[in-house]
Amino acid sequence: MGADHDRRARRRPLRAGVLFGSCGVLLAGCASMPDSGNLKAVDASQRPDSQSQVRVYAMPPGEDAGPVEIVQGFLEALTSDDPEFAMARKYLTKEASKGWNPDVQTTVLENGPSTGSGSVGDDGDTGRSFPLTGRKVATVDEEHAYQLDNRAYNQVVHLTQQDGPSGKEWRIDRVPPGVVLGQSDFQRIYWSVNKYYFATRSSGAPGGGQEGLVADPVYIRQRIDPVTETVKALLDGPTTWLKQVVGTRFPTGTRLKADTKTLAPDDQGKLTVPLNAKADPIGQERCTEMAAQLLFTLQDLTSSGVEEVELQRRNGSQLCVLSKERAESVASRRTAEHPDFQYLIDDKRRLVRMPAGAGGKADPQPVQGQLGNGEQPLRSAAVSRDEERAAGVSLDGRSLYMGSLVSEGPLGKPEVRSKAKSEEDGLSTPSWDGRGDLWVADRDPKRPRLLWLEQGAGEPLPVKISNLDGRIEAVRVSADGVRIALLVKKDGKTSLRIGRVERTGAKGEQPVISVVELRQAAPQMEEVTAMSWAGGSRLVVVGRESGGVQQMRYVQSDGSVPAGAPLPGLTGVKEIAASEDERQPLVAHSDDGIVRLPTGAQWQTVVKEGTAPVYPG
Repeated sequence: MGADHDRRARRRPLRAGVLFGSCGVLLAGCASMPDSGNLKAVDASQRPDSQSQVRVYAMPPGEDAGPVEIVQGFLEALTSDDPEFAMARKYLTKEASKGWNPDVQTTVLENGPSTGSGSVGDDGDTGRSFPLTGRKVATVDEEHAYQLDNRAYNQVVHLTQQDGPSGKEWRIDRVPPGVVLGQSDFQRIYWSVNKYYFATRSSGAPGGGQEGLVADPVYIRQRIDPVTETVKALLDGPTTWLKQVVGTRFPTGTRLKADTKTLAPDDQGKLTVPLNAKADPIGQERCTEMAAQLLFTLQDLTSSGVEEVELQRRNGSQLCVLSKERAESVASRRTAEHPDFQYLIDDKRRLVRMPAGAGGKADPQPVQGQLGNGEQPLRSAAVSRDEERAAGVSLDGRSLYMGSLVSEGPLGKPEVRSKAKSEEDGLSTPSWDGRGDLWVADRDPKRPRLLWLEQGAGEPLPVKISNLDGRIEAVRVSADGVRIALLVKKDGKTSLRIGRVERTGAKGEQPVISVVELRQAAPQMEEVTAMSWAGGSRLVVVGRESGGVQQMRYVQSDGSVPAGAPLPGLTGVKEIAASEDERQPLVAHSDDGIVRLPTGAQWQTVVKEGTAPVYPG
């Protein structure tokens, strides 16, 4: 929360004796605010969770406000629910207000901005300067993309005196770029939303065309017309990190019609979206794909209530209409698939399964085929997303076998072999993407590599990984096949990295598979022990912070931590499995055996003896 808490203690009284503060509560009988002194950061944990849902309004500068009060008021106004930051601009000179663009970036500080005492300028400068300092957590850029950043924040606010209605008044004439606020204020104000775009050929869409939607997470201000802002963000196109492997069906330059102020669904949940002339000539097929992008994007905006989308030409005539029920037939969102079973390795080293989503204790049954009869002992396995095939890693970790789950037949020779001498090394748990391709890491210290098998068979291809610093310990590919989560070990510590998957090569030729632009996720964890995709852009991660105990939490693929209640504690978690269908319970291997977490409940033991739980994928 930062200095916001300290600033609240110094606010001036209001005419009505009531104050809407950025802490989200009504404050009465506030003491007057001094016009001198220092500001200092306060731990963000001091904000009670119950205060986060109250709408916040900023206050204008008071008469005879001193420099400290002006700086405090401006920083406070940045945390308000003011759509255009009109009140924050009242603390600026006219020239500074014209040059200030709050949308250029949002800087998130760990404990909010701190400032020392102001200093008087030299060489005839009669103004005052205040340093703004703090430790960055992240920035949100003009694309609304969240980017981790742990560098120091050092900026200066400069004030000058200008003529006002009642004489000289202090105003800010030099202001840092964009908006700066504390982490708790950011979590209260901003909301993570998934935009959806089509996977392109470079991301491996089957047949070289466009098929399947990919989640692109961004942050919007949740109380400032979120539907309109989300639609605008979708029309702006994919974020820089993702745009090399996804595309939009909206023609270049498509925007909302110029006179559109706000968008809201009607009483039947229908949202009408008027577009500019760029969209006028498109046909019905492409229009329905555009509408599908909109519908899936707005479904992730849980408060939207949108059941149907109508796109309009500039003259107001209808382009197309698409309902939520029809959207899946227009463009599949692979994360919406509902798994039939959960899988694990039982105490006889067989691949077994139990019904997905079943409450209480389960009675796992061996899968059909050779991987379920125990003749080849397994230590881990991965099940294809259609639940017709499985890849199993031998107990010694050196061989990967492919087996059918729908028919009997010989197991055959291993698809992959590792030359690792130690059983602690060897092959990782494999992972299937939504295209039907298989990924596995060979952790042989002498020859570590990430391997890709087209449709789970044939010659394994080594994957090029840019800027990999360490050895891959675990692999999980997202359902769309565009992003890959890796646990990377270096100097005895394991961290979570997210990379973008690119495929190059002419049609009919052997592709070149690359993982590029690795970025850190879960930076607050010093050691990550397990992870799994748990939605379109969300993962569940098990690890511990420096000097702390093991924790389990959700993180976004961009490295941010979504707001919400923490996951219930669990002792000795070794492995974690989540479905990208977020309605399914988490499943974990812990000191209590195989356990799962149904929605709204506590962890329940379902199998006392077992390891390596997985969902299809």
